[in-house]
Amino acid sequence: MTAIFDKYILNFKNPSGTSRGVLNTKETFFLEIFDGEKKGIGECALFRGLSFDDVPNYEEKLRWLCENINEDKEVLKQELLNFPSIWFGFEQAILNLHLAQNIYVPSEFTDGKKSIKINGLIWMGNAEFMQTQIEEKLSQGFDCIKLKIGVNWNSEKEIIKQLRSKFPANQLEIRVDANGGFSFEEAKTVLKELAELKIHSIEQPIKAGNVLKMSKLCATTETPIALDEELIGVIKFEDKKALLEQIKPQYIILKPALIGGFSGTDEWISLAETSNIGWWITSALESNIGLNAIAQYTFTKNSKMPQGLGTGALFTNNFPSVLDLKGDQLSFKTS
Repeated sequence: MTAIFDKYILNFKNPSGTSRGVLNTKETFFLEIFDGEKKGIGECALFRGLSFDDVPNYEEKLRWLCENINEDKEVLKQELLNFPSIWFGFEQAILNLHLAQNIYVPSEFTDGKKSIKINGLIWMGNAEFMQTQIEEKLSQGFDCIKLKIGVNWNSEKEIIKQLRSKFPANQLEIRVDANGGFSFEEAKTVLKELAELKIHSIEQPIKAGNVLKMSKLCATTETPIALDEELIGVIKFEDKKALLEQIKPQYIILKPALIGGFSGTDEWISLAETSNIGWWITSALESNIGLNAIAQYTFTKNSKMPQGLGTGALFTNNFPSVLDLKGDQLSFKTS
């Protein structure tokens, strides 16, 4: 086998706001593996400023993988333990190499027989911008939306109040994602106010790494808490187990590109289900190539909850998509 990689810059149609700042571009890498006439492609979806493997020698490690592509898989995995997005790209490329076309994980999803229910994502901005996005998602048929919060809570709270006054909890599930935007004391107040608004859950109310404070919040909260960034950089199985046992979250959010690909996600799911912790899978601003692979994998996990999968519509220079979104149902184009 031989392998090559290329860097690609995705450009946002509109600047996309989170509590960590505004995103205008998204850097990503593509790994292609060749075996005779066969080719497999995977996306090494590095997320600058968030990925555990956002380090100066990232491309050097990708080059190493290409030069050593014929090494034993376990040898490669050990070498790439600290590079979860590269390992994720490798997993995709190997799967695709054996199946070709746009297939990574065959199922009733790739046969076009079943679809995946997803939530609608609302990006941060002023009240008018957020309200416009919400109305658009509701008109499209979403009954589960996720709002980014944590920049101006008073304004964000008013938007949620207005939304809840029109749509009760049995009609509209509202998730919020703070991206670690609140202090511990702020989070305690926000959690109470979210409970009054019957919010489904809040992702990462405080910054990752504050394990003791997060465990206190999870033990007393009226609003279920989902860990997101908290999982990034936790590599060993025993460390994953210890983290969940200490914090005892209500949910965990799984981004394969940030937590060691499909194999890393499998470990988190097994631990969560053993501990009666809920979970769902989300994409992390991948191109349509990585998003397709994640969607195929996600379907096989048989979750009944709406998943946090993007649609690839954020970028001006994305690749043609093999995924189709009708309402809140994501399906695979079989033609």
